[in-house]
Amino acid sequence: MADTAAPVNPASDEPSLVAAPAEDHPLLRVENVVKHFPIKRGIFFKRQIGSVQAVEGVSLEVRRGETLGLVGETGCGKSTLARCITRLYPLTSGQVIFDGADISRLSARQLRTYRRRMQMIFQDPFGSLNPRRRVGSIIGDPLAIHGIADGGERKRRVQELMEVVGLNPEHYNRFPSEFSGGQRQRIGVARALALRPSLIVCDEPVSALDVSVQAQIINLLEDLQGEFNLTYVFIAHDLAVVEHVSDRVAVMYLGKIVELAETAELFGSPRHPYTAALLSASMVADPEKARSSHRVVLYGDVPSPINPPSGCRFHTRCPKAQPICSVDEPPLRVQAGDPAGHVTACHFPVAPGEQLVGAAPPISATATAFAAASPDISEGGGA
Repeated sequence: MADTAAPVNPASDEPSLVAAPAEDHPLLRVENVVKHFPIKRGIFFKRQIGSVQAVEGVSLEVRRGETLGLVGETGCGKSTLARCITRLYPLTSGQVIFDGADISRLSARQLRTYRRRMQMIFQDPFGSLNPRRRVGSIIGDPLAIHGIADGGERKRRVQELMEVVGLNPEHYNRFPSEFSGGQRQRIGVARALALRPSLIVCDEPVSALDVSVQAQIINLLEDLQGEFNLTYVFIAHDLAVVEHVSDRVAVMYLGKIVELAETAELFGSPRHPYTAALLSASMVADPEKARSSHRVVLYGDVPSPINPPSGCRFHTRCPKAQPICSVDEPPLRVQAGDPAGHVTACHFPVAPGEQLVGAAPPISATATAFAAASPDISEGGGA
């Protein structure tokens, strides 16, 4: 459904008279977003001794009507970035620009209008619904909070939403415990749709569901996108799901975007070694392709976000790492021979058709340069 809400004047909660941005502008723009969580020690007089660098300098755009997939290992910062985009977390620094308006520093009161246009579907359909409240109240909460409908009108709208997402409207007065996992996720989808938003952030919406139910929810989200003109940021671990639903895909590693491209381009010609390793680990349904596929094994653990490596954060596990990788952080840019929309943060990108060895980088090459560049970290020093 087309957007009708007017921009908000940051000085008040009233709609602004300034015209909305042109439709060809991206709906969402994230610029150098940083999110650190402080680590404190002490009982009465707490002092900060470090910070978890969950998101570090992320920039990306989300176009109107598209689905941007966001993938990466557990702990890479995907969900934190999602909550920064929707302003559920305050930013440490950077900007979130939604439909031409900077919402990075708006107060809760000033954000109310924008809350109507961006919603979130959470990963856990069991934990995201209050078990003591009836389904009708859960789905109708956004309508009540924003004063859109009351009484019989609210009930009518909620039952319409239940029917849209494939639930029986007559189950309006049931509790979440009376529904299956897939049905509970449909309740979450209905709640997100209640205010007719422009942007929905889907934070691993199918990872807690059975495979057969996953397909139903994915098909539902695709149908709703066409019907309501929705824009999705879709976070998932399952690369097959991401490939199926996404127009573009961004790959995160340890708080940073390391590669971003059109879906077919990224899956057909990954340029970052981490992306190539992720794709090689994905399950292939065709046995012939599975036997002929080349698996890239990454040795070692993901470094701590409290004390990340200098230079390229992936160099401690990268099979192509060279001494420069431990000192100089590569910018996210278009590599030679790649289309304009395909950007990669790597000094030595994977060449088309190249097969990675899948081994840890030589210790003598990287550890020496790393120690010389950051002696405090090599000695177990500060964050």
